[in-house]
Order: sequence, then structure tokens, then C-alpha cells
Amino acid sequence: MTSEFEMGSRFLTMRALAAGVVSVTLTTMSGCDSKPKPTLTRAEMLDPAACKDCHPKQYTEWSGSMHAYASEDPVFLAMNARGQRETQGALGTFCVKCHAPMAVEEGSTADGLNLGTLGAPLKNVTCYFCHAAHAVDPSMPDNNPLILTQDNNLFGPFADAVAETPHQATYSTLFDSARLESAAACGTCHDIVNQHGAAIERTYKEWQGTLFADPKTAGLTCASNCHMALSDSGQAPASTISPERKRDLHDHSFPGVDVALTAFPEADTQKQGIQALLDATMHTTLCLDATTRKIWVILDNAGAGHGFPSGATQDRRAWVEVTATLAGQVIYQSGVPPAGQTIETAPDPDLWLIRDCIFGDDGKAVNMFWQAASYRTNQLPGSVMPVVTDPTSFNKTHIKRIYPGGTTTLSALPDRISIKVHIQPIGDDVLQDLIASGDLDATVAAQIPSFTLGNGGTLEWTSQANMLLPGMGDLGTCVQTGTGTLRADTTHVDTSTAACTQ
Repeated sequence: MTSEFEMGSRFLTMRALAAGVVSVTLTTMSGCDSKPKPTLTRAEMLDPAACKDCHPKQYTEWSGSMHAYASEDPVFLAMNARGQRETQGALGTFCVKCHAPMAVEEGSTADGLNLGTLGAPLKNVTCYFCHAAHAVDPSMPDNNPLILTQDNNLFGPFADAVAETPHQATYSTLFDSARLESAAACGTCHDIVNQHGAAIERTYKEWQGTLFADPKTAGLTCASNCHMALSDSGQAPASTISPERKRDLHDHSFPGVDVALTAFPEADTQKQGIQALLDATMHTTLCLDATTRKIWVILDNAGAGHGFPSGATQDRRAWVEVTATLAGQVIYQSGVPPAGQTIETAPDPDLWLIRDCIFGDDGKAVNMFWQAASYRTNQLPGSVMPVVTDPTSFNKTHIKRIYPGGTTTLSALPDRISIKVHIQPIGDDVLQDLIASGDLDATVAAQIPSFTLGNGGTLEWTSQANMLLPGMGDLGTCVQTGTGTLRADTTHVDTSTAACTQ
């Protein structure tokens, strides 16, 4: 059966031939020349390129985003291929419903194994998929329950849309970043429950439990300040056909932590956006307890708006590097794997590795999301509203780790201590598992970067530090980023191990 998209493409080709030209230009498709063209059909709007001339800024940003890379990502393709094989096809549209949702919507794929044969309108997370969403199915809050319009209407944040545009434009609260309910549009694909009932991605639910989702504080949504920050504040038109109407425009590059691993547009800009986002995430405190010869590290996930790390947390690897020196010589270190080893394989009894651990039906640790029947997490929770009647509420999200662990102490009192927080989008153990099964090329896995969080994610203590925290007494001194009164003796102590064992 001929799809609506194919029929639209044939119509465009016939129209171009009748006009005596070789091809239909984007200007003709979008209606962005001097005279507005007839309204675009739904089939025409499926192609992201149809948006380019009217919305060049948004298109360029999107073209370098992980939304535009969603079904090009070789790690996704490897996981989906292996998952389909190991489940004998039972995985079905589980992955592609979010990584290539229009292909599922149009009935063009049943498992994502044919994505290489599909055109741009049906792959990745497209402009149309997001802006055609007019409701969230309340009966299925996870795994992409977005309901798309079936006409040529697109939704956005403007209640006074310009008339005579190439498509109908309608205001929707799902796109109004000033309204907390707009987070639901993102949450539909960022809360994922697998076939075993394991909540393998919980970003939206994590956000709902933070102060960012509290209407009493006005709140911050996914788009308002983080993943779609304002790129132009009331200074730019939303499209080339409305230059006189100035708008607040949000960035469409959607930085997170995942990166493109193959040649891709705007690659440097993508990494810069990720780094900037990560740099605003962490507040830290670093203390030396001189009496017990212990180092205290306190992490506060102040800026993420959800857990850290988040998303496919079972694949993420975040860890803390601690280095203590005396007269320039290292006397203690954790979180630095020796050459030739990874953060997961290095012998490091004090390693603070922050991640989800997932387990199969038999209770044994597994690496692949479709194998998970349960999970355990030690992710750093997002900030919560302090409760007056609960004096410890502020400290519940300030997680403390003591180095060295157990009864071991520092061999001497250092004169300099530094900490760094690192994150890698996909763990080396997961990548090696995919390589071993023949689903991922080793050269692609080698392109996975790790990021070091700046600002509050790096901190240095020296013997000249003189700040005392309540609860420390005269035991030692501390350095701290961020603000707020923190009692060092009432923070939650993290005792998790780097290994995933039940």
C-alpha cells in the first residue's frame, strides 16, 4: 500500500516536472519566498528539510542534536539488533518507538532493523514528531504515549501565531516552557519501562520529585533553562516569514550527555553544549579530617533537575577522582584507572562509581536493558525543597563519601587534595559486551568520550584552607562550592560499592 508520505513525494515530483524544473526546492516546499504558498500537506511536513528555510536557526541546532542522531547512533543500532536477536523479535518497536517514532507511527518498521532503508522523514526524532504532538495518553505514561495530530496542524508556544504560514500553528501547553505541564512532552520518551516491568529510565519521574517541579517555587521545566535554554530573548523572529514579530526562542540542540560517535553536523557545538550543561550541575564540599586522617567528599546535585546521572543510567558511568599529595608526591588516589584498564576493571576499593545496576530474573548482574528484571541505583538525587519540620531534609541530597574506606587511613596529612567528577555516556563494559557479541565495531566504541565537570565538579583543598563546617568541630578544614549552610555530620553517607552485586 502506498503511504501518505510516498503519495506526497510523487505529487511533488509531478508538480516539479510540470513546471519544467529538475527538482522541487526547499523554498518551494516551505512557502518562504515573497508570496506564501498553499498550506503544506502532512506528508510534506514529515521531512525535517521542509522546515529549513522558514526556521533555519532551529533546523541547524536540531541537525546537530541527538534527536537528529537518534536512529543513526551505532550504539543504539547495535543494542536494538542484539535485543531483537536475543528476544527472537519480542523487543519489537520498544526501541524505535522513541528513536524513530515516525517510522512506527507510519507503520514503516516493526523492529527498527530496516531503518537504513528509510528516508529522513521517518528516521530520528523529527521536527514533525515533536510539534505534531497534541496530547499525552494518560493510560500509558511511559514509552512514548504521545498522540499526534493527523492533519497539517503543528503546535508551539505562541498564542498569536502569524497568519498565512505554510502550516497551521496552534498554541499548546505542551510547548510552553513557562508551564510545568510542558515537561510531560519530554517525559514521554524519557521514562522507559521494559517488558519485565523494570523502570530502566526515570528522568521525568526524577524531575517530578525535585524542587524544580514544585509549583510553589515557580518551577523549571526541561526546556525552560536546561535542555532548551533561551538562545534569543525577545530579539528574534520565529521564522523567516515573520521578521517583524520578535520572540523568545529556545535552543533546539538539546544537550544532555550522549554524543555523536560518527561524522555529524555541529559536532563541536554539541560537545560544548554538553560541557556547559555539566559544568552547572554539581556543588561540592571537600574536607580533611586531621584527627582520623580521612578525606570527606560531599556531592550535591544542585543543577541537574533530576538524578545524576540520568537517562539510561545503567549504561552511564559517573565517578569521583580523589588525589591527595604531600610536597608534590601522591600519597593517596582513587578514581584513576592505570593505563590499559577501565574505571570498571581497575582495582580500586574506594571507587565512588555512580550508576544503576541492573539484574536479570536470576538476580545476576546484566548489561543490556532488555535483560533487566530489577535495578539498584546510587545516583545522586535532584535537589528537594527543605522542610521546616525536618531539619535533615536539606542534607538528603548532599551525599558524603569518606576516603580511604574502612579502617585504612592516609599515610600522612596531605598539603593538597583535589577532586574531580567525571562522566562517560556509555560504560566500557557495556561497549565491550556489544563488541564481543559482534554487534558494535570496536573503532566506534573508541570514540566514546568522557567529560570532567567544571565549576562545582572540580575542587581543591590546600593546607591554607580555613573554613569550618558545623559538625566538623576542630577536626579539620574544608573548601566548598555553592551556597547554603551544610552540617558535615548530618549528610547521607554513601557506602555503595563499584561492583554490581545483589
